[in-house]
Amino acid sequence: MASSLTKDSASTTGTEKTFFGHPRGLATLFMTEMWERFSYYGMRALLIYYLVSGGADAATGSQGGGLAMTTATATAIYSVYVSMVYLMAMPGGWFGDRVWGARKTVAIAGFVIMAGHFSLAIPGQAMFFVGLILVAVGSGLLKANISTMVGHLYDGPEDPRRDGGFTLFYVGINLGAFVAPFVVGTIGKEHNWHLGFALAALGMGLGLTQFLIGTRNLSEKSSIVPNPLSAAERKSVLTKVAIAVLAVVVFYGAVVGLGAYTLNWALVPLTLAGLLIPLAVLTRIKRDKELSATEQTKMSAYIWFFIAAAVFWMIYDQGGSTLSLFADGKTADSVFGLGFSATWYQSLNPLFVMALAPVFAWLWLWLARKNQEPNTIVKFAMGLVLVGASFFVFIVPMNMAGDGTKVSPMWLVSIYMIQTIGELCLSPVGLSVTTKMAPQKYASQMMGIWFLAVTAGDCVTGLLSLGGVSLNGVGVIGLEAAAAVVAGVAVYMYRNKVKAMMGSVH
Repeated sequence: MASSLTKDSASTTGTEKTFFGHPRGLATLFMTEMWERFSYYGMRALLIYYLVSGGADAATGSQGGGLAMTTATATAIYSVYVSMVYLMAMPGGWFGDRVWGARKTVAIAGFVIMAGHFSLAIPGQAMFFVGLILVAVGSGLLKANISTMVGHLYDGPEDPRRDGGFTLFYVGINLGAFVAPFVVGTIGKEHNWHLGFALAALGMGLGLTQFLIGTRNLSEKSSIVPNPLSAAERKSVLTKVAIAVLAVVVFYGAVVGLGAYTLNWALVPLTLAGLLIPLAVLTRIKRDKELSATEQTKMSAYIWFFIAAAVFWMIYDQGGSTLSLFADGKTADSVFGLGFSATWYQSLNPLFVMALAPVFAWLWLWLARKNQEPNTIVKFAMGLVLVGASFFVFIVPMNMAGDGTKVSPMWLVSIYMIQTIGELCLSPVGLSVTTKMAPQKYASQMMGIWFLAVTAGDCVTGLLSLGGVSLNGVGVIGLEAAAAVVAGVAVYMYRNKVKAMMGSVH
């Protein structure tokens, strides 16, 4: 696959192959990530529909064979699953740095993800949850290491090709995410759930094959374990893991033995963990006495960004749950007489990202030349206000559909577009400010901490669902929208205070 995307380098020898002027290994990582995102977003487009299929909350005439869960339970499972994917990015990075090295970790992750999708392809609730666990673990292992391997291809941060290489890599992410709902989503939702999950497994299989064939083109640094565990550390880790696993087995064995087990015994602890772990990690760093006074102040400022991001993702990630359920049950499924699957809405975000990201990149540069570019704090405030505005817009079609009317698909198209614009204001800036404000001691861990904001936001959604709050109600949607807008205004009002704490970072 990579060879079809490579071309002769402009080097004097004429024998070196490149990928659009970049190291050939970028083709390997581009295709691996594209197929991995194809599998992940294809499965995610099906997930909420499979959970409610056959139940009282399923759309009229929908395919049977699902798990017949209520909307509240399905939303909680979806939210917890997405939060665990991002939570696992931290241990995933740890494995790459201390146990296997980035290359081996990504290869193992590919096998784990593929096994997870194959488990989902086997009917039955037990195999379904096994599959979700495997995909979450594998995605966390891969997510934390494949971007590191892209960086290894270049001669340090000053390599002029580096930014362009990461841009091409993220095109691969969005290309896979764009195509997946049309293929995996349509076949899975409209024809056979388990065939759809099997197609997701096939996608990951293609990505893994591409990776294994193309490893010879990757940097040797990707095979090195940067900070390997000592024998004593390895023994300590294995002992702690064994004790933790034994405690979980004993506890849940007792719950099952007493006949008290329900799904909430699994969902509630995971959801609470998704909230408490980010809090514990930030607290540990903030209280670290080895940090300088400047680093401590920057961490205080970073907490503002972290909380703002968590509020943003709380709403944004409902694009695959709350908005998806509305798309299936209350939105027209045809345009100009041409029918389509509700899963296709999941292609809108990657489409808008690919279309609008270059526009925003140009806009920020244009404003910077005029000395009018908004600073990081203002961009965060803009992202929060926009994601809140998207849910205020959502209230309109929700009211229109109250009497059973099927609303125009353009309502959801507009909502997804507003959310994507908000994402482009907040997400790239968040990644950048995370690296700039990271204390030196935690430089390699801070990207995983940024992902914990997604975990925290999704776990809030999960807790609301588990608490019996209907996220499909106009009142709740309005409250979430108001919370995001208020958070955005608060960030903007305190921008000078936060800016002062950021020091030289802008």
